Amino acid sequence: MENNTKLLEAVEAVLEPMHVKLWELTWTGDHVLQAAIMKEDGTMDLDTCAEVSEALSEMLDEKDLVSGAYTLEVCSPGAEREIRDLEELKTKEEPYVFIRTVHPVGKMKELTGTVLSFTDGVITLEYRDKAAKRKAEITADNIEFIRYAVKF
Repeated sequence: MENNTKLLEAVEAVLEPMHVKLWELTWTGDHVLQAAIMKEDGTMDLDTCAEVSEALSEMLDEKDLVSGAYTLEVCSPGAEREIRDLEELKTKEEPYVFIRTVHPVGKMKELTGTVLSFTDGVITLEYRDKAAKRKAEITADNIEFIRYAVKF
């Protein structure tokens, strides 16, 4: 479709001085370019999405990196986004996460709880099992999938 490397580099160049990180740049639907972004601290707000949308639209129009008609969609990666780099856990204060493991941990393959620490490739997770609070140590190589979770 488009030259994705040049497009990606151009988008990141616009975002860097705005102190915004690109989470994902994808083509979805019928010529919809979706840029999922977040601030450096992992948060996002509507005003920042609007500012980024305006800056990206201007750059895309100037550089003519996209051929034909397209729609630009700027959004947040979401509160329950996948955690792609476990080191990110060290930047948050007690993040609440959902983890699916390769091998069961305490007879469970899915746990949701608070990360108490992430050290030497091991997550210490506090979770509820019925009414009791429990702790589990989960090694990075035993994680099949991990994402942030919303606590209700």
